[in-house]
Amino acid sequence: MDKKKVTSSDVARRAGVSQATVSMVLNKKYNVSFSKDVIDRVETAARELGYELPKRRRKREGRREKLLVVFCPNLTNPYYVMLLQGIESRATEQGYGLFVCNTQRSLELEERYLKMLPSLNPQGVIYTCNPSRNFMSMLEEISRTIPIAVINNQNEKLDVDAVELDNSKLGRIMAKHLLELGHKKVAYICPPLTARQKQRSKRVEGFLAEFKEAGFDGNVIIKAANEAIDRDVPGIDSEYRIGYDLTKELMREHHDLTAIVGLNDMIAFGILDALYEERYKVPGDISVMGCDNTLFAKMRKVSLTTVEHFVIYKGRDACDIIMKKIKTKNQRYADMEPVSIYHVEYEPRIVARGTTGYPKVK
Repeated sequence: MDKKKVTSSDVARRAGVSQATVSMVLNKKYNVSFSKDVIDRVETAARELGYELPKRRRKREGRREKLLVVFCPNLTNPYYVMLLQGIESRATEQGYGLFVCNTQRSLELEERYLKMLPSLNPQGVIYTCNPSRNFMSMLEEISRTIPIAVINNQNEKLDVDAVELDNSKLGRIMAKHLLELGHKKVAYICPPLTARQKQRSKRVEGFLAEFKEAGFDGNVIIKAANEAIDRDVPGIDSEYRIGYDLTKELMREHHDLTAIVGLNDMIAFGILDALYEERYKVPGDISVMGCDNTLFAKMRKVSLTTVEHFVIYKGRDACDIIMKKIKTKNQRYADMEPVSIYHVEYEPRIVARGTTGYPKVK
């Protein structure tokens, strides 16, 4: 018959103390004071009974939780929520959790989150926008040990994996739709066109290029918000307010516009509300168009003409790239790890709904 295992309760009875005292004395808990007599009695009882402390389970060195870190510039635009939805759906399928870093387009916040990465110890990082050029060397260094994927503007040259978006093409097909309907004098409303936000400029450039090729160079009014807006913490209605406020300005300054375009759907919603307040009929008097095909654009009362460029799929693809890189790292078929750059791009499509039509005959 096996000898009965000695427990801490046995030691406590022999020493004449509580089981908690035995645990604290033998585990050297120095934050609690015991007399020398108590310590001697406990240690002597344990020695005489042959008591051994239970072995602690040690965490495996270098073990990583199944975690992905996602960088977002803001969470007030449904576009980024859709990207997150795509990322999370794929990550959940693979048993991964997400840690979302909302940088609010702040360089300080972006840097702070990047410096937190070693302590988070993620298995992958996804940027839902172009990283700041200030931190590209840091990102490329990180990418040597942690897979990184960026959902970025096609014209940006990055040495990391990318799900690409040709913003110039988005601008072109928006312009082409309006030109086909016969619009010749239009306005384009957008957030600040700063050097840091090149994807915005590329969309505008594509729009302008299409009008120029059609022979209507100079017929597009670009109305961009003040740069100070990007320095503020974005509110829940920041982009909507850009569309609303700048449309009010436009309608005071120009009376011959037949269409107004928003850089994205949120701006277009602001444009619509401003026009309705000014008693304009959409699309009878002025056509309105957005981009991203967000949930609200599909609602019957809005019925916004927009551009579908498969946002949720982009999120899933970015996650798939990370998974492929992790698998490649864990299942090496050669003596060295391969270097591979993945690029994915979707062809955008016009979703014509109820806010665009032929220009009013004057």
